[in-house]
Amino acid sequence: MPETGPDTVSETAQMSDSTEEASPAGGKLTGPSPAKEGAGSDKASARKGAKAGEKSATDTVPSGTDSGAAKGTVKPKKAPAKKAPAKPRSRRVPAKRVRARRRAGSAKSSGGKKKQTSFRVGDKVVHPHHGAAEIIKRAKLDLAGEPRQYFELEIATESSLKVLIPVDTIDETIRPVITKTAAGNVLLKFKEDPQDSGANWSRWYKVLNEKMTSGDIFQVAEVVRDLTHAQQAKGISPALKRMLSKARTTLSSELAFALRITPDQALERIDAALPQPETPEE
Repeated sequence: MPETGPDTVSETAQMSDSTEEASPAGGKLTGPSPAKEGAGSDKASARKGAKAGEKSATDTVPSGTDSGAAKGTVKPKKAPAKKAPAKPRSRRVPAKRVRARRRAGSAKSSGGKKKQTSFRVGDKVVHPHHGAAEIIKRAKLDLAGEPRQYFELEIATESSLKVLIPVDTIDETIRPVITKTAAGNVLLKFKEDPQDSGANWSRWYKVLNEKMTSGDIFQVAEVVRDLTHAQQAKGISPALKRMLSKARTTLSSELAFALRITPDQALERIDAALPQPETPEE
């Protein structure tokens, strides 16, 4: 029989206490000791910290990590589409202002100098609507608040008629008188076959009128030829008679300048070159 003493009893008590703590079947469990409870809480906080670190690692890419891993975890944001710049709205400029700008630009480009032209005072010229004329002088006039240079023309068929033409547009308006050689070719137009009105009289009148205002002396000669033939053959209307008279005057005035003869002498040459009407045989 074993011995029982004070030391034995104390050892038995310690063993029973440790058995109650370790054994789940003891029926009575006591709470962990303060030391163990502190250690468990440290381990739980460490696990939570590790999970939080893993989560933050997946959300943000730390510096120094591989670019391939970063591409797998972070989606780059798309740059916003650039809007096309709005077209400036055109503003309509009044016609008067446009013309004023053009005049100012032309004056600036010319440097305030007079426009150079091939025509001079004393030249014999031809106006498309008035016929032969002579430049008698150059003047500076202020019309509508704008000073401009003008050539003054004296019409040969009407000495009392004066025409003013701006110097900057005179090259597009008038032309020089034909030469003496060209005057002979003009008279040869009368030898060609004349053209009559045909069935469309209004169309023929329009063509004749366009020839009269063309400024071409050869086309004016065609008008004289065709109307003279029509008058001799079947007669013409009063309107066509006035056109024929105007054509003869225009033609004779330029021939007089080209051949250096009087207008009456030029008319005689025109009549001599025109085909004579056939007289019936007796």
